[in-house]
Amino acid sequence: MNHRILSIVLPTVLIASLVMLGNPAPAAENAPAAKAKGPVKVFILAGQSNMQGQGRIKMDPRRNEGKGTLEYMVKKSDKTDRFRHLVDAKGDWVVRDDVWIWYLGRKGGLTAGYGANENVIGPELQFGHVVGDHFDNQVLLIKIAWGGRSLAKDFRPPSSGGEVGKNYTELIKLTKDVLENLKTHFPEYDGRGWEIAGIGWHQGWNDRVNQAFNDAYEENMANFIRDVRKELGVKDLPFVIAETGMSGHKETHPRALSLMKAQAAVAKRKEFQGNVAFVGTKDYFRPKEESPSGQAYHWNQNAETYFLIGDGMGEAMKKLLKR
Repeated sequence: MNHRILSIVLPTVLIASLVMLGNPAPAAENAPAAKAKGPVKVFILAGQSNMQGQGRIKMDPRRNEGKGTLEYMVKKSDKTDRFRHLVDAKGDWVVRDDVWIWYLGRKGGLTAGYGANENVIGPELQFGHVVGDHFDNQVLLIKIAWGGRSLAKDFRPPSSGGEVGKNYTELIKLTKDVLENLKTHFPEYDGRGWEIAGIGWHQGWNDRVNQAFNDAYEENMANFIRDVRKELGVKDLPFVIAETGMSGHKETHPRALSLMKAQAAVAKRKEFQGNVAFVGTKDYFRPKEESPSGQAYHWNQNAETYFLIGDGMGEAMKKLLKR
């Protein structure tokens, strides 16, 4: 792979002030120790509301007896072993000192609570565990996602022509700002340098509800990948696309089906072989009877689903990194 290790200071970027929302729970006693080998491995996680994450953490008996929440998966489901690494011996959420996260001003060691708000999770949680376990290096997740954003307009890349999307511009600016000020954001950073190692993308709803946006999705996604790589200065930067499969295998709407087909098609392009991966997510859908809500466009707010999306993205990223 053709990554660059970057430890120099980038040109100053003016960023709009961010509202500090506070950090999640304090560090658990058995959190993995911070790592000191090599440059910090940086992963960017971007998209709209399902990258923000809507998977509920706490069990609420009024919401389907708490089924599908992260607490339920850890304490009461028949899959508790799969989620055991998320809690310590006292049952508190593990906070990983070896995996930092920055999400629009919220920052700290990776733990439950870095979803759209501190009460929910997104793909970042298990993605961070997967890549954190993979590397001896310190890992940093830069998560940049907003609800209700399209690729055709809001994240529109320069190569697609027309007006460049506001959120595309913000994505680049915020990424550079975090890396330029890494010591400020994470005082533990010791100046070892950093390397942008990959990007994860989970988005699609605002393009699948618009026919013109839907029709242009594959080309816009290909342009987005090329342009972001150019902006960040990393040729063939590994890029993982998580399918927008919110209704699972029962989905029948033509625009939904065509958008998912477009997402898969991008990874099949010859130029992206070995450096772009598509992660099918339909198998991760859980019906409302097993979930905290029936909010289908947010995966019924099922924490297991978001955990599995993050796991699939993390495993796909590992495969790209080995090439």
